[in-house]
Formats: sequence, structure tokens, C-alpha cells
Amino acid sequence: MKKALSVLVVVIVLLMVSGLAAAQTELSMWYHGGAWAAEHQVFIDLIEAFNSSQSEYAVILEAFPQESYNSSIVAAAAAGDLPDIIDVDGPVMPGWAWAGWMAPLTLSEGALDEFLPGPIGEWQGELYAVGLWDAAVSIYARRSVLEAHEIRIPTLEEPWTGDEFDAILEQLQASGEFEYAFDLGMAWTGEWYPYAFSPFLQSFGGDMIDRSTYCEAEGVLNGEAGVAFGEWWQSLFDRGLSPGTSQDTGDRETGFIDGRYALQWMGNWAGVSTLAEVGDDLIFLPAPDFGHGNIIGAASWQLGASATTEHPEGVSQFIEFAIQDEWLTAFSDATGLAPATANAAAMSENYSAGGPLEVFYELSNDQALIRPVTPGYATLALIFEKALADIANGADVQDSLDAAVDEIEADIEDNGGYGFDCG
Repeated sequence: MKKALSVLVVVIVLLMVSGLAAAQTELSMWYHGGAWAAEHQVFIDLIEAFNSSQSEYAVILEAFPQESYNSSIVAAAAAGDLPDIIDVDGPVMPGWAWAGWMAPLTLSEGALDEFLPGPIGEWQGELYAVGLWDAAVSIYARRSVLEAHEIRIPTLEEPWTGDEFDAILEQLQASGEFEYAFDLGMAWTGEWYPYAFSPFLQSFGGDMIDRSTYCEAEGVLNGEAGVAFGEWWQSLFDRGLSPGTSQDTGDRETGFIDGRYALQWMGNWAGVSTLAEVGDDLIFLPAPDFGHGNIIGAASWQLGASATTEHPEGVSQFIEFAIQDEWLTAFSDATGLAPATANAAAMSENYSAGGPLEVFYELSNDQALIRPVTPGYATLALIFEKALADIANGADVQDSLDAAVDEIEADIEDNGGYGFDCG
């Protein structure tokens, strides 16, 4: 009799559990980093924690290689088969929102009050996506090299001026100790160009597009400031201060570590691995100020809701769960990227007080500027990349920038202003 009762109790419990699971509404989520084991595992842990924390929703993760992710989204949008939760690169988000692929999020009031600006994905005054981390770039240097050459170590408050930085590059190159004074990472193409190099243009006083209207690039990309930037940019390669577009990827990865490059323009994602090779001599320096501030790029991958989801409140609930400091810290520890809040940074392995990457949080907080917030960004970025590569390879600066402006403005016109009043 007791045995029969025990079996009955177990059956009832199992039925209750299975009924509870069945009652959970599934939310599909697509993610671009299937090849990145550590980050992928944190997403698995996060989703398991969320699914267990409540009985209403169950997130189901599907991971893609980054190379095929965007094309998979495009195909799914055309077929009307988007997932509920979309993983989207920050600067691409306005394009997906404008195309009608994404819907605004509804988070609790004040949920993002402590966030860095870069991970907050807004378009036309509405919140569409939120990032769980941010990427930041700095000048990697060896303290011993700067001290040996009596070069001032800059700070956020007193960065190198443009003239000072240029003179430092000349000095380091002239020493004969290095193949190149400054590694820009020209072996990397695609999004690296607008993310890493447009801040130099902006520090000169120009930009990729006029952000007051998002209708034209005339005068901001090819004006006086833009040309001054372009001439300096070209001179880096003409003077042999930086490797050019033919740089080998292997040299990009090892040139600074091996001591062949004196300085390197590099992101925080490489901070931990570079420290392991270079040791405590490694320091991370702020961007130089060419007259209009020391600026770096901002915004990385973010989470948002598809416009076709039948459960936008569930997507918002999951994202609000994900932006808790404990998960922001977990992602930072797994990736080396900056946590999105100061509290998460204080809890993290690398960004806490005295941590090896502590400075990157302040670099991101104080210097970062998001890329142009326009649905035309994807095309704008490609045009900008081609112009900078052409100039690096010796093309006329003014002609290259003028041609880029013409292409950008033709694209805006062809797309009806991308939602802006460009009449």
C-alpha cells in the first residue's frame, strides 16, 4: 500500500512538472556567436536561469556562426519567419528597425539608468535593443618604451594632442627599433574601418555623415576637417609610420607582442591575451585629441525583439533579466569586454578596481561615440571603408572623399531618406 502511494505521488509530481513546462510559452532566440565557446556558454547559463526563474516563458536558443548570421536574418525576414529574440550589431539595428524587422522594447522605468551609452540601442526616440557589454579601443603601449624615449604618458584628462601624437610616431619610427611606430590594424577590413578609424575623423572635426539631418555628407566628410584628416591618414603610410592595406593578419596579431610595432590601436577584447604575453609593462592609453576631443567607437552586439513576435512582453522580460549585473559580469569575465554598468564592472574579474582592464570602462564611458544612427549605416560603412583604403593606397584625398559623398547621398536619395525628412 505504501509503495503504491509513493508511486502515485511521484506520478502526480511528474505530471505537475510536465504540465508547468508545457505551460511555458517558447521564445525563439537567434545568436551570432556560436563559434565562441565561452560567450556561448554564458548565454546557455543565462537562458537556463531565466527559464527556471518563472513559469510563463521558455527561451530556446539557436546559435549561428557570425559569418552567416546576418544573411540568415535577411532570409528569415523575407520569409516572415524571424525569431522572437534577435541578436543585432548595434550600428545595424536602425536599418533592421526601419525595415520593419524589429519592434520597440518595454523595460521597467530606470532599468538602463546606470548603463554605458554604447549598449543602449535607440532609433527615432524608441528603445529597440540593449547590449550586455561594450567594446572599447585604446593605444596599446609598453611603459618601458615610452620611458626610454622620454615620451609623456597621456591620461583621459590630458591625452596626447594631434601634433604631439604625430611627433611621437616620427620619433619612435626614427629610433630604428621598430618596423612601424603605429599598428592601425589594416589587415582587418569590414566593420573595423568605421568603428576604429572614424573616431580619428571625428576628432579632426569631421564625420561620416551630417548627424543633424542624416540627409547628407557634404561638408562633413569632404570639408576642411575631413580633408585634414584624410591628408594625415595618408601620410601615416607615405611616411612608413604604419603598415598599409597589404598588412598580413598574422603580423596584426603578433607584431606588437613581438616588439616589431611600437604602438597598437586595439580593442579591449585582446587585453587579457596581450597582458599574458607582454606582462605588466603593457599600458592602455586614451585616443589622441586632434582638436575636437579624444574619441573612440561604441556599441557592440545587442538583444531586441522581432516585429513578428507574438510575445513582445516576454522578450522584454527576458532582456530585463539578462541586464542584471550578475549576468553583465559573467559576460565580461567570459569575453574580456567591458560590462555595461559600473556595478557589474566592480564585480568583474578584469574591470574591478585594480583589475587589468579597469581603464577600459572609463575609456568607454568618457570617450565613446556611437556610429551614425541611420538605417543607411550599412552602405555608409562600406563607402567609408573604400574611401579610406583608397586614400591609404595613394588616391587623391579630396577626390576620394568627394566621390564617397556622392555615393552616400545617392544612396540616401534612392532610399527615400531612410525615414528622415530629406525633402
